[in-house]
Amino acid sequence: MLETPPETPATPTPPDLRRRRIIGMLIWAVVFAVGVWFIGVPTSDPLIAFGWLWLATIAWRNHAPLRTHLSFLRDWLPIALLLVVYNVSRSWADDFFAPHVTPLIDTDKAMWGWLTGGQVPTTWLQEHLYHPGQTPWWLAIVTLVYVSHFLTVPTIAVILWVRDRRSWARFMRRWFTLCVFGLATYFLYPAAPPWWAHEHRQLAEPVARISTNGWDVIGLHGAGNTLNALQVEQSNPVAAMPSLHTAWAMMAVAFFLPLVRRRWWPLLLAYPLAMTFTLVYTGEHYVIDVLVGWAYVGLVFLVVGLAERWWAARRRTLS
Repeated sequence: MLETPPETPATPTPPDLRRRRIIGMLIWAVVFAVGVWFIGVPTSDPLIAFGWLWLATIAWRNHAPLRTHLSFLRDWLPIALLLVVYNVSRSWADDFFAPHVTPLIDTDKAMWGWLTGGQVPTTWLQEHLYHPGQTPWWLAIVTLVYVSHFLTVPTIAVILWVRDRRSWARFMRRWFTLCVFGLATYFLYPAAPPWWAHEHRQLAEPVARISTNGWDVIGLHGAGNTLNALQVEQSNPVAAMPSLHTAWAMMAVAFFLPLVRRRWWPLLLAYPLAMTFTLVYTGEHYVIDVLVGWAYVGLVFLVVGLAERWWAARRRTLS
């Protein structure tokens, strides 16, 4: 009887691997910081964002052969192009139906008016926590939370791609499906955010759009210029329902909740809650937009989970 061969020992870690990674990531961080200072946070174009993330993977694995780095393009370029199509097409979403305004206002007042004196939460928060012409320190935190939407989920996806391709595929299926559901809703039910409603005189109380005002507190005055201006030009101003900002945040957290101990759940859930406060406070969304976004996350996890189980059962049957 043949004996079970001993396990193949793991490939030894190069002695200088840690040093090379530290140096590589420091170089990447410096270049990225300079880019943010002079150009802005890469929020407008998925190709630019994924370009930075690709450079980060090269910096982290600078010891790897060229084919390893090129595999990133093979796996990510189709996804980045799909996100480009998503970004561009959502700007057409309000070409078919008139934007909905008063139903969102009425819903927020019905849900929260007892607490806000009959106002929508956005106007109540700005009445108490914002004064035109002033930039309190907490606006820096608000802006960083807002901008994290454009970087957090792609960064998580890239880390999963580096460490665990199976988890990466599961994560990407949920992320892409969520984007498709959101885009379909933007076409079928264009909805205006609070700042738009006030500008078009459908919300009497004053609402300022202050999601990027925190850059002035930090001193990164250029962080919201070229790239963010391009984002404003390409985006759809009446794509408030659902809030994909909070949906992306909740999706990322929901994906990892089963993988961590429950004592860490409050820390993870603090992120989508912080995003919720940020979006409502800055005039970007109503609370109802957030709740619908969370519901979409639950629906996506249900649909994709069922599809994955069906596909796994089908493969077992065929094999």
